[in-house]
Amino acid sequence: MALDWQIFCQDTIDKTAVAGCFGSGGANGTQTYLDWLISAWGQTVLVAALSLVVALVVGSVAGTIRTLPDSPWLARLGNWWVEFFRNIPLLVQVFLWYHVVPVLFPAFARMPKLALVVAALGLFTSARIAEQVRAGIQALPRGQRYAGMAMGFTTPQYYRYVLLPMAFRIIVPPLTSEAMNIFKNSSVAFAVSITELTFFAQQAGEETAHGIEIYLGVTALYVVSALAINRVMAFIEKRVRVPGMVASPGGGH
Repeated sequence: MALDWQIFCQDTIDKTAVAGCFGSGGANGTQTYLDWLISAWGQTVLVAALSLVVALVVGSVAGTIRTLPDSPWLARLGNWWVEFFRNIPLLVQVFLWYHVVPVLFPAFARMPKLALVVAALGLFTSARIAEQVRAGIQALPRGQRYAGMAMGFTTPQYYRYVLLPMAFRIIVPPLTSEAMNIFKNSSVAFAVSITELTFFAQQAGEETAHGIEIYLGVTALYVVSALAINRVMAFIEKRVRVPGMVASPGGGH
């Protein structure tokens, strides 16, 4: 069966062909399926990028407090955070944020649904990043802490200036996987009708009856995006690597 890639040049309203649609950008008030695809890709990137920021910030805090030597109650709070968010399926968390949280807390009802999905995906991923931050800190030799204490650092200071900079360099490889996963997991946004790639594929496939071409196009964008994330993170890993640094598996801060 021959594939008809010209389907992307059809107008989404009247289904007529749009000449020179590649790069047209919806000229003359028309929107082609290619325009819609690019727009959906942008929404996917936006959801993934914002969710990653939330996950990094919250996960770093949760992972760090789990390793504080003199604050067991903070460590328990961090442990609770990780266990709570990683043991609830992501799709369920999206529905909780979309249907339940706005009812319990009316202020959230005024938030755009994209923000609610970002919160769900970001907090879900923060639990995984917290585990990586904890492991990165605990992988450092004990001498790192003693060196900070010898220099007169307080606990916040030696975490800020000694432990965390080294730990984050160690965990760049697993963070690469999380960055790629969060882009793929952004597909759950279709469940609340955010026009990202998966929502586009479902809707456009039904409208055009050319599901093969539509899903192949969407798959290609997912693959290209994941590979781009991988290359960016590999560049970052190369730039921040400490020559000769080998974390001690039996270490601890």
